[in-house]
Amino acid sequence: MVSRLACLSAVVHSGQLPDNFYKTGAWVCKRLEILERDNYECQRCKGAGGYTKGNVVHHIKHLEDRPDLALDDDNLMTVCEACHNILHPERLWTPEASKRRQITPERW
Repeated sequence: MVSRLACLSAVVHSGQLPDNFYKTGAWVCKRLEILERDNYECQRCKGAGGYTKGNVVHHIKHLEDRPDLALDDDNLMTVCEACHNILHPERLWTPEASKRRQITPERW
């Protein structure tokens, strides 16, 4: 377990986390385990008295901050896409972000 955590920490600090971690067998298995544990229900909507099908497994404490909790059941919860967008507003597309993005000139 310690070597797995050391590897995860190295992946986080190398900046390659999204491409590598979410494709590992450990994450794929853990994701399915959490979805089944939560009955594929969004836990935020359920907490508010509603029901929404959940298909995203969210890290409560972000991987960048706590790579040691990457596969910890208590740090993972099922959420719907709408709730995940609320939890991560920085990932949403906005016109302002689009304007700030540097456009590479077309080269033909």
